[in-house]
Amino acid sequence: MNMEEDSLFAPRDEDTQPLAERLRPRTLDEFVGQRHLVGEGKILRRLIEGDHVSSMIFWGPPGVGKTTLARIIAHSTKSSFINFSAVTSGIKEIRTVMQQAEENRRYGDRTIVFVDEIHRFNKAQQDAFLPFVEKGSIVLIGATTENPSFEVNGALLSRCKVFVLKALTTDDIVNLLKRAIHDERGFGKQNVSIDDELLSAIATFANGDARMALSTLEMAVLNGDENGGVTVISSETIEQITSKKSLLYDKKGEEHYNLISALHKSMRNSDPDAAVYWLARMLEAGEDPLYIARRVTRFAAEDVGLADPRAIEIAVAAYQACHFIGVPECNVHLTEAVIYMSLAPKSNAMESAYFAARDDAMNMLDEPVPLVIRNAPTRLMKNLGYGDGYQYAHDYADKLTTMQCLPDSLVGHEYYHPTEQGVEGRFKKRLEDIKEWKKNHAK
Repeated sequence: MNMEEDSLFAPRDEDTQPLAERLRPRTLDEFVGQRHLVGEGKILRRLIEGDHVSSMIFWGPPGVGKTTLARIIAHSTKSSFINFSAVTSGIKEIRTVMQQAEENRRYGDRTIVFVDEIHRFNKAQQDAFLPFVEKGSIVLIGATTENPSFEVNGALLSRCKVFVLKALTTDDIVNLLKRAIHDERGFGKQNVSIDDELLSAIATFANGDARMALSTLEMAVLNGDENGGVTVISSETIEQITSKKSLLYDKKGEEHYNLISALHKSMRNSDPDAAVYWLARMLEAGEDPLYIARRVTRFAAEDVGLADPRAIEIAVAAYQACHFIGVPECNVHLTEAVIYMSLAPKSNAMESAYFAARDDAMNMLDEPVPLVIRNAPTRLMKNLGYGDGYQYAHDYADKLTTMQCLPDSLVGHEYYHPTEQGVEGRFKKRLEDIKEWKKNHAK
């Protein structure tokens, strides 16, 4: 825990500080990313510039500027700033901080208490802040990488505005790296030579984390080759530092899409060895595991479907595992999902059903809903015949009726054509039985 007054951005042995600290933005104009919050005219920027800041929670992945934004708010609003870590602090430290905040308030000073990783506090620790937030002794800014709906007490959360911070884009990080090379707080006093392609590789490796990107650049400069007063950074240096073949992804992203296509088509072709190979190529190149997990989840419905309904459960579980534990530990969960998808029976009947129905829907957008299946919440609707003749399937012995659910112009259209693959064979038999029943009971 440390107390920082209005001079919190004053230089302090800058040459010995890490690059990420030296280059920490001092104003909103220097701040990279989060334009949906701090761009011109956006909500958080208006609150800061109008000095109307109240307690808030920043929710977002690591390295997107949660701490920096809290510092900028304190500096912009002339507030005392207390940086408080949920990892190393307990109830005793909270009380000490509150006493300091109360002292500041008596002298007319506002105190912003920044709590990093607030989700690590237990209920009692979070409750200790509540009375001071309620009476305005402090402005609390919490930072969390976890969903605050689950990790922050309801009473405290209800008194805080939640702002969602997004992972930085590759372009955001590339611009930040270029600034680090030319800014005197970075390497502006040195002559550093690095290709734009390598900056993109660092940005890809950082995966939205500005701190990681700057640390990687700093290590690259320290290990660069000196040539006539110029520090030259090569692709070999970047690969050694990241332990990744990051340059497998070119600047236009073509190889990125080639690899995900190879993974998808290998699973579709029931080739687990090829699928695992392409998975490894993507992960070792620094691909976001959540991106891969999302594509596997799509595959589970698009290419496996009802041939194996458990496939989507496996895919979603793999996504959750990637979210919970990250790389490299989640690699095995993705491998499990990819092999499962490769070996699962295949059916694209659901996707084909949707596309066929979509074509009819787009060509017949004005087709009225049959009166029999319309909702009738008002007397007028009932008088107009809404819901007349509706047959509640549960009231019938076979749980089936002959009621028409398609518009008149589409009666008889069929979209879902199940295959014999895996479990879908049972769905096919069930559908055939339903159609035969309706045919026999038609009036």
